[in-house]
Amino acid sequence: MSRIGRQPIAVPSGVTATIANGVFSVKGPRGELSVPYNQALNISNDNGQILVTRPSDRQEHRALHGLTRTLVANAVKGVSDGYTINLELRGVGYRARLAGRNLELTIGFSHPVVIEPPAGVTFTVPEPTRIDVSGIDKQLVGQVAANVRKVRKPDAYHGKGVRFVGEQISLKAGKAGATGGKGKK
Repeated sequence: MSRIGRQPIAVPSGVTATIANGVFSVKGPRGELSVPYNQALNISNDNGQILVTRPSDRQEHRALHGLTRTLVANAVKGVSDGYTINLELRGVGYRARLAGRNLELTIGFSHPVVIEPPAGVTFTVPEPTRIDVSGIDKQLVGQVAANVRKVRKPDAYHGKGVRFVGEQISLKAGKAGATGGKGKK
């Protein structure tokens, strides 16, 4: 049996879950999410715990078991706590600011880059070199954060650009590293 799929999901107080017609819906203090799932699987909600079970050990059921449980758990956590991904800007003169709901990045181009958040995602800029992407849908928050990072990926030689907080960038040696730091004789 799937180790992830068989784990029960605890439903926090203030969160209500409904299961109908192949759609798992959850409503909480931060909002409401719906997760479609394969109807071959069975999702049950009893005594504040959600269980996902599969009908057989066939390959397709085993593959869907852990996936469905994880998607349901992400929805429950999203409507109760939400998700936040932190980004940082590295580079001289690189900064971010909010213009209404939009994020305006000054990151070495001749013009500022403006990013408009989709519905359900918010940007906050606690410092000019830090960006927080927040929302209730884990997949959407991650995709928006990846799109912000894609505007100016970290440079392989200096490490300048937009990166996730704590992300390690392995820097290349450059011209001097090719000869071990010594010039030609």
